[in-house]
Amino acid sequence: MTAPVSDLSRRQYLLRTAALGAAGWLGTGSVHAGGQLEEPLADSVRSALSAAIASSAPPVPEFTELDKRLAYLRWLGAMSDRLKKKKPDFQTRIEFLQTVWYESRRAGLDTTLVMGLIQVESAFRKFAISPVGARGYMQIMPFWSRVIGDGDAGKLFHMQTNIRFGCVILRHYLDRERGDTYLALGRYNGSRGKPQYPNAVYAAAKNWVHADA
Repeated sequence: MTAPVSDLSRRQYLLRTAALGAAGWLGTGSVHAGGQLEEPLADSVRSALSAAIASSAPPVPEFTELDKRLAYLRWLGAMSDRLKKKKPDFQTRIEFLQTVWYESRRAGLDTTLVMGLIQVESAFRKFAISPVGARGYMQIMPFWSRVIGDGDAGKLFHMQTNIRFGCVILRHYLDRERGDTYLALGRYNGSRGKPQYPNAVYAAAKNWVHADA
């Protein structure tokens, strides 16, 4: 007699199945996402990363200069149109894009690159789970919640939390690699020095290029 499957187990199975299919969008099916490796961190680095993910939620963007506000609105409108098929609900789409815009700039990252990374990692699926257990939009490994968070890996399915972790982690890897995006992306994926993942992110990022990014 087959043992009953709990609702949680069934949900986890469905999420994993969805995640395995996610990478196929726009020709990234050969990439396996979310393989960051746990490495020892100096106390100062751990404290800095913890502080970086702990601050308050992003405000609604405010601009002191009209041209910057208009540039942001042009970017938001263009990205919303491009993302419509993946996120049909307008409000969900706008909140996602606003968060990506805010968190990428907060971490000193190229927003276009972050959009490409999310496309490769999860195909913009909030509840994606990789074969190795990485979670959410930016496929964060659960150990990061223990290392620099409060230990609750379930929060990695929260949109802002996931994107903030991803941007902070990528910034950390960029700093470790002295600004070398190719090596930092490889480290993010756990495949440092191999071309497949960085090349996939660079290719995906082309879908999100905009003059006002």
